[in-house]
Amino acid sequence: MSSYTPKTDLWIERSRLAGMLVGCVCYGVLLLLTVQSCVALMHQPRHGGKAAGHRLILLSYVVITFALITTSVAANAKYTGMIWIDLRDAPDGPLGLIENEMNYPINVLALSCGHVAEWFMQALLLHRCFVLWNWARCVTIPLITLFLVMIGLSIRIQMQASTGIAFYNLDVEPAYLCIQVGLNVIYTILVVYILLDMRKKMKALVAQFDSSIYDTVVLMVVESAMAYSVFAILFIVAFALHLDGITTLCFLSISQFQAISQLFIILRVATGRAYTHEYWLSRAAAPHTTVLFSGTVGTTEGSNDEQSTRPEQNIVRTDSASAKAAEVGVCIA
Repeated sequence: MSSYTPKTDLWIERSRLAGMLVGCVCYGVLLLLTVQSCVALMHQPRHGGKAAGHRLILLSYVVITFALITTSVAANAKYTGMIWIDLRDAPDGPLGLIENEMNYPINVLALSCGHVAEWFMQALLLHRCFVLWNWARCVTIPLITLFLVMIGLSIRIQMQASTGIAFYNLDVEPAYLCIQVGLNVIYTILVVYILLDMRKKMKALVAQFDSSIYDTVVLMVVESAMAYSVFAILFIVAFALHLDGITTLCFLSISQFQAISQLFIILRVATGRAYTHEYWLSRAAAPHTTVLFSGTVGTTEGSNDEQSTRPEQNIVRTDSASAKAAEVGVCIA
Protein backbone atom coordinates (compact mmCIF):
# COMPACT_ATOMS: atom_id res chain seq x y z
CA MET A 1 0.00 0.00 0.00
CA SER A 2 1.51 3.32 -1.05
CA SER A 3 0.70 6.75 0.23
CA TYR A 4 1.20 10.00 -1.65
CA THR A 5 3.27 12.65 0.10
CA PRO A 6 2.96 16.15 -1.40
CA LYS A 7 6.19 17.98 -2.13
CA THR A 8 7.24 20.51 0.44
CA ASP A 9 9.49 23.53 0.64
CA LEU A 10 9.44 24.84 4.17
CA TRP A 11 11.27 28.07 3.22
CA ILE A 12 8.53 29.03 0.76
CA GLU A 13 5.80 28.13 3.23
CA ARG A 14 7.44 30.10 6.04
CA SER A 15 7.94 33.03 3.67
CA ARG A 16 4.24 33.09 2.86
CA LEU A 17 3.29 33.14 6.51
CA ALA A 18 6.00 35.65 7.46
CA GLY A 19 5.12 37.83 4.48
CA MET A 20 1.49 37.91 5.54
CA LEU A 21 2.49 38.88 9.07
CA VAL A 22 4.76 41.67 7.79
CA GLY A 23 2.00 42.80 5.44
CA CYS A 24 -0.47 42.97 8.34
CA VAL A 25 1.97 44.98 10.45
CA CYS A 26 2.46 47.40 7.55
CA TYR A 27 -1.30 47.56 7.12
CA GLY A 28 -1.65 48.51 10.79
CA VAL A 29 0.79 51.37 10.27
CA LEU A 30 -1.10 52.35 7.13
CA LEU A 31 -4.41 52.32 9.02
CA LEU A 32 -3.01 54.60 11.71
CA LEU A 33 -1.55 57.05 9.19
CA THR A 34 -4.77 56.99 7.16
CA VAL A 35 -6.92 57.91 10.16
CA GLN A 36 -4.50 60.67 11.20
CA SER A 37 -4.34 62.01 7.64
CA CYS A 38 -8.13 62.04 7.26
CA VAL A 39 -8.58 63.86 10.57
CA ALA A 40 -5.93 66.42 9.64
CA LEU A 41 -7.31 66.95 6.14
CA MET A 42 -10.91 67.33 7.37
CA HIS A 43 -9.95 70.24 9.61
CA GLN A 44 -11.17 73.40 7.93
CA PRO A 45 -8.12 75.47 6.97
CA ARG A 46 -8.04 79.09 7.96
CA HIS A 47 -7.78 80.00 4.29
CA GLY A 48 -10.19 78.69 1.69
CA GLY A 49 -10.18 78.54 -2.05
CA LYS A 50 -7.49 76.52 -3.74
CA ALA A 51 -5.93 75.12 -0.55
CA ALA A 52 -9.29 73.86 0.76
CA GLY A 53 -10.06 72.22 -2.57
CA HIS A 54 -6.61 70.64 -2.56
CA ARG A 55 -7.33 69.09 0.84
CA LEU A 56 -10.57 67.57 -0.49
CA ILE A 57 -8.72 65.96 -3.38
CA LEU A 58 -6.08 64.57 -1.03
CA LEU A 59 -8.77 63.23 1.28
CA SER A 60 -10.39 61.41 -1.65
CA TYR A 61 -7.00 60.01 -2.64
CA VAL A 62 -6.32 58.73 0.89
CA VAL A 63 -9.74 57.05 1.17
CA ILE A 64 -9.59 55.42 -2.29
CA THR A 65 -6.08 54.03 -1.93
CA PHE A 66 -6.82 52.78 1.58
CA ALA A 67 -9.96 50.99 0.38
CA LEU A 68 -8.07 49.31 -2.47
CA ILE A 69 -5.18 48.22 -0.26
CA THR A 70 -7.62 46.99 2.41
CA THR A 71 -9.31 44.78 -0.18
CA SER A 72 -5.93 43.46 -1.34
CA VAL A 73 -4.71 42.69 2.19
CA ALA A 74 -8.03 41.06 3.15
CA ALA A 75 -7.93 38.82 0.06
CA ASN A 76 -4.32 37.79 0.75
CA ALA A 77 -5.13 37.10 4.41
CA LYS A 78 -8.15 35.01 3.43
CA TYR A 79 -6.14 32.90 1.01
CA THR A 80 -3.33 32.46 3.55
CA GLY A 81 -5.90 30.96 5.89
CA MET A 82 -7.24 28.77 3.09
CA ILE A 83 -3.76 27.32 2.46
CA TRP A 84 -3.43 25.74 5.92
CA ILE A 85 -7.10 25.38 6.93
CA ASP A 86 -9.73 25.25 4.18
CA LEU A 87 -7.53 23.56 1.55
CA ARG A 88 -5.08 21.71 3.80
CA ASP A 89 -5.97 18.39 2.15
CA ALA A 90 -5.20 19.65 -1.37
CA PRO A 91 -3.21 17.11 -3.43
CA ASP A 92 -0.17 19.38 -3.86
CA GLY A 93 -0.17 20.58 -0.26
CA PRO A 94 0.58 24.14 0.92
CA LEU A 95 3.48 24.52 -1.53
CA GLY A 96 1.30 23.80 -4.53
CA LEU A 97 -1.33 26.25 -3.29
CA ILE A 98 1.32 28.98 -2.88
CA GLU A 99 2.91 28.39 -6.28
CA ASN A 100 -0.42 28.16 -8.11
CA GLU A 101 -2.27 30.84 -6.16
CA MET A 102 -3.49 32.56 -9.33
CA ASN A 103 -5.78 29.60 -9.98
CA TYR A 104 -8.02 31.13 -7.33
CA PRO A 105 -9.92 34.34 -8.25
CA ILE A 106 -9.41 35.80 -4.76
CA ASN A 107 -5.70 36.21 -5.50
CA VAL A 108 -6.39 37.86 -8.84
CA LEU A 109 -8.61 40.29 -6.94
CA ALA A 110 -5.80 40.99 -4.45
CA LEU A 111 -3.28 41.57 -7.25
CA SER A 112 -5.64 43.83 -9.22
CA CYS A 113 -6.57 46.01 -6.24
CA GLY A 114 -2.90 46.42 -5.34
CA HIS A 115 -2.05 47.49 -8.89
CA VAL A 116 -4.91 49.99 -9.15
CA ALA A 117 -3.85 51.51 -5.82
CA GLU A 118 -0.33 51.86 -7.25
CA TRP A 119 -1.79 53.71 -10.26
CA PHE A 120 -3.27 56.32 -7.93
CA MET A 121 -0.05 56.63 -5.95
CA GLN A 122 2.07 57.12 -9.05
CA ALA A 123 -0.45 59.64 -10.41
CA LEU A 124 -0.09 61.71 -7.23
CA LEU A 125 3.70 61.70 -7.58
CA LEU A 126 3.48 62.85 -11.18
CA HIS A 127 1.02 65.63 -10.34
CA ARG A 128 3.38 67.01 -7.69
CA CYS A 129 6.24 66.97 -10.14
CA PHE A 130 4.25 68.59 -12.96
CA VAL A 131 3.02 71.44 -10.76
CA LEU A 132 6.52 72.24 -9.54
CA TRP A 133 7.81 72.21 -13.12
CA ASN A 134 4.88 74.36 -14.28
CA TRP A 135 3.67 71.56 -16.60
CA ALA A 136 6.75 71.80 -18.82
CA ARG A 137 6.43 69.49 -21.81
CA CYS A 138 9.97 68.20 -21.46
CA VAL A 139 8.89 66.75 -18.12
CA THR A 140 5.22 65.86 -18.62
CA ILE A 141 5.49 63.98 -21.94
CA PRO A 142 8.20 61.45 -20.91
CA LEU A 143 6.69 60.81 -17.49
CA ILE A 144 3.13 60.43 -18.79
CA THR A 145 4.47 58.00 -21.40
CA LEU A 146 6.15 55.91 -18.71
CA PHE A 147 3.00 56.07 -16.61
CA LEU A 148 0.86 54.75 -19.47
CA VAL A 149 3.39 51.99 -20.18
CA MET A 150 3.24 51.04 -16.50
CA ILE A 151 -0.57 50.81 -16.65
CA GLY A 152 -0.35 48.73 -19.82
CA LEU A 153 2.07 46.29 -18.20
CA SER A 154 -0.14 46.13 -15.13
CA ILE A 155 -3.16 45.19 -17.23
CA ARG A 156 -1.06 42.58 -19.02
CA ILE A 157 -0.02 41.07 -15.68
CA GLN A 158 -3.61 40.90 -14.50
CA MET A 159 -4.65 39.23 -17.76
CA GLN A 160 -1.90 36.63 -17.38
CA ALA A 161 -2.79 36.08 -13.74
CA SER A 162 -6.45 35.47 -14.61
CA THR A 163 -5.38 32.50 -16.76
CA GLY A 164 -3.98 30.76 -13.68
CA ILE A 165 -0.28 31.16 -14.43
CA ALA A 166 2.01 30.97 -11.41
CA PHE A 167 2.93 34.39 -10.04
CA TYR A 168 6.63 33.54 -10.14
CA ASN A 169 6.31 32.92 -13.91
CA LEU A 170 4.79 36.32 -14.77
CA ASP A 171 7.48 37.49 -17.19
CA VAL A 172 6.12 41.05 -17.32
CA GLU A 173 6.32 41.61 -13.55
CA PRO A 174 10.02 42.65 -13.44
CA ALA A 175 9.48 45.25 -16.19
CA TYR A 176 6.46 46.61 -14.35
CA LEU A 177 8.41 46.90 -11.09
CA CYS A 178 11.39 48.52 -12.85
CA ILE A 179 9.17 51.22 -14.37
CA GLN A 180 7.59 51.86 -10.98
CA VAL A 181 10.96 52.31 -9.31
CA GLY A 182 12.19 54.34 -12.28
CA LEU A 183 9.26 56.73 -11.98
CA ASN A 184 9.97 57.18 -8.28
CA VAL A 185 13.66 57.86 -8.87
CA ILE A 186 13.00 60.27 -11.75
CA TYR A 187 10.33 62.05 -9.71
CA THR A 188 12.70 62.43 -6.78
CA ILE A 189 15.51 63.81 -8.95
CA LEU A 190 13.26 66.29 -10.75
CA VAL A 191 11.57 67.54 -7.58
CA VAL A 192 14.83 67.88 -5.66
CA TYR A 193 16.43 69.72 -8.60
CA ILE A 194 13.62 72.24 -9.00
CA LEU A 195 13.43 72.88 -5.23
CA LEU A 196 17.17 73.45 -4.96
CA ASP A 197 17.02 75.71 -8.00
CA MET A 198 14.21 77.75 -6.42
CA ARG A 199 16.21 77.99 -3.19
CA LYS A 200 19.24 79.27 -5.11
CA LYS A 201 17.19 81.94 -6.86
CA MET A 202 15.57 83.08 -3.64
CA LYS A 203 18.94 83.37 -1.93
CA ALA A 204 20.26 85.40 -4.85
CA LEU A 205 17.22 87.65 -4.62
CA VAL A 206 17.20 88.16 -0.86
CA ALA A 207 20.44 87.85 1.06
CA GLN A 208 18.71 87.13 4.40
CA PHE A 209 16.24 84.62 2.95
CA ASP A 210 15.51 81.63 5.21
CA SER A 211 15.93 78.61 2.96
CA SER A 212 15.00 76.02 5.59
CA ILE A 213 11.65 75.41 3.86
CA TYR A 214 13.39 74.00 0.81
CA ASP A 215 15.80 71.91 2.89
CA THR A 216 12.87 70.44 4.82
CA VAL A 217 10.85 69.56 1.74
CA VAL A 218 13.85 68.07 -0.06
CA LEU A 219 14.58 65.90 2.97
CA MET A 220 10.94 64.73 3.12
CA VAL A 221 10.90 63.78 -0.56
CA VAL A 222 14.21 61.91 -0.41
CA GLU A 223 13.31 60.03 2.78
CA SER A 224 9.93 59.01 1.36
CA ALA A 225 11.34 57.80 -1.95
CA MET A 226 14.33 56.00 -0.43
CA ALA A 227 12.35 53.66 1.83
CA TYR A 228 10.07 52.45 -0.95
CA SER A 229 12.80 52.30 -3.62
CA VAL A 230 15.09 50.10 -1.50
CA PHE A 231 12.24 47.70 -0.74
CA ALA A 232 11.12 47.61 -4.39
CA ILE A 233 14.67 47.00 -5.66
CA LEU A 234 14.94 44.06 -3.26
CA PHE A 235 11.69 42.74 -4.74
CA ILE A 236 12.99 43.13 -8.31
CA VAL A 237 16.29 41.37 -7.58
CA ALA A 238 14.56 38.51 -5.78
CA PHE A 239 12.05 38.07 -8.61
CA ALA A 240 14.75 38.17 -11.31
CA LEU A 241 16.93 35.63 -9.47
CA HIS A 242 13.92 33.36 -8.79
CA LEU A 243 14.32 33.67 -5.03
CA ASP A 244 10.71 32.70 -4.50
CA GLY A 245 10.79 32.99 -0.72
CA ILE A 246 11.99 36.60 -0.70
CA THR A 247 9.65 37.38 -3.62
CA THR A 248 6.69 36.11 -1.60
CA LEU A 249 7.82 38.08 1.44
CA CYS A 250 8.04 41.35 -0.53
CA PHE A 251 4.95 40.83 -2.67
CA LEU A 252 2.59 40.77 0.31
CA SER A 253 3.62 44.19 1.64
CA ILE A 254 4.99 46.31 -1.22
CA SER A 255 1.73 48.22 -1.78
CA GLN A 256 1.54 49.09 1.92
CA PHE A 257 5.14 50.33 1.85
CA GLN A 258 4.43 52.66 -1.06
CA ALA A 259 1.23 54.01 0.50
CA ILE A 260 2.95 54.61 3.85
CA SER A 261 5.80 56.55 2.25
CA GLN A 262 3.34 58.93 0.60
CA LEU A 263 1.11 59.32 3.65
CA PHE A 264 4.11 60.45 5.69
CA ILE A 265 4.42 63.52 3.45
CA ILE A 266 0.68 64.23 3.39
CA LEU A 267 0.41 63.90 7.17
CA ARG A 268 3.42 66.10 7.91
CA VAL A 269 2.12 68.88 5.71
CA ALA A 270 -1.49 68.56 6.87
CA THR A 271 -0.60 68.64 10.57
CA GLY A 272 1.92 71.44 10.29
CA ARG A 273 4.97 69.36 11.13
CA ALA A 274 6.42 70.56 7.84
CA TYR A 275 6.14 74.02 6.35
CA THR A 276 2.64 74.53 4.99
CA HIS A 277 0.72 76.97 2.90
CA GLU A 278 -0.10 79.03 6.00
CA TYR A 279 3.62 79.55 6.59
CA TRP A 280 4.04 80.98 3.12
CA LEU A 281 0.94 83.13 3.38
CA SER A 282 2.39 84.72 6.53
CA ARG A 283 5.62 85.39 4.67
CA ALA A 284 3.79 86.81 1.67
CA ALA A 285 1.79 89.08 3.97
CA ALA A 286 4.98 90.61 5.34
CA PRO A 287 5.98 94.09 4.15
CA HIS A 288 7.13 94.04 0.56
CA THR A 289 10.80 94.54 -0.07
CA THR A 290 12.16 96.34 -3.07
CA VAL A 291 15.57 95.27 -4.27
CA LEU A 292 17.65 97.47 -6.54
CA PHE A 293 19.86 95.39 -8.81
CA SER A 294 21.61 98.03 -10.88
CA GLY A 295 22.38 101.70 -10.95
CA THR A 296 23.97 103.97 -8.36
CA VAL A 297 22.29 106.17 -5.81
CA GLY A 298 22.94 109.82 -6.38
CA THR A 299 23.28 112.53 -3.70
CA THR A 300 21.88 115.47 -5.64
CA GLU A 301 18.30 116.42 -6.38
CA GLY A 302 18.93 116.02 -10.11
CA SER A 303 19.97 112.43 -9.61
CA ASN A 304 16.61 111.70 -7.98
CA ASP A 305 14.87 112.66 -11.23
CA GLU A 306 17.20 110.38 -13.14
CA GLN A 307 16.46 107.48 -10.81
CA SER A 308 12.74 107.89 -11.37
CA THR A 309 13.22 107.37 -15.09
CA ARG A 310 15.24 104.15 -14.81
CA PRO A 311 13.77 101.06 -16.49
CA GLU A 312 11.33 99.13 -14.34
CA GLN A 313 13.17 95.86 -14.86
CA ASN A 314 15.92 97.08 -12.55
CA ILE A 315 13.46 96.99 -9.63
CA VAL A 316 12.29 93.58 -8.46
CA ARG A 317 9.62 92.90 -5.86
CA THR A 318 10.36 89.97 -3.61
CA ASP A 319 6.71 89.38 -2.87
CA SER A 320 6.26 87.69 -6.27
CA ALA A 321 9.07 85.29 -5.45
CA SER A 322 7.48 84.52 -2.11
CA ALA A 323 4.18 83.86 -3.85
CA LYS A 324 5.93 81.43 -6.18
CA ALA A 325 7.53 79.70 -3.23
CA ALA A 326 4.12 79.44 -1.57
CA GLU A 327 3.12 76.85 -4.17
CA VAL A 328 5.58 74.41 -2.65
CA GLY A 329 3.54 74.00 0.52
CA VAL A 330 0.40 73.11 -1.43
CA CYS A 331 1.59 70.94 -4.29
CA ILE A 332 4.19 68.92 -2.38
CA ALA A 333 1.45 67.33 -0.26
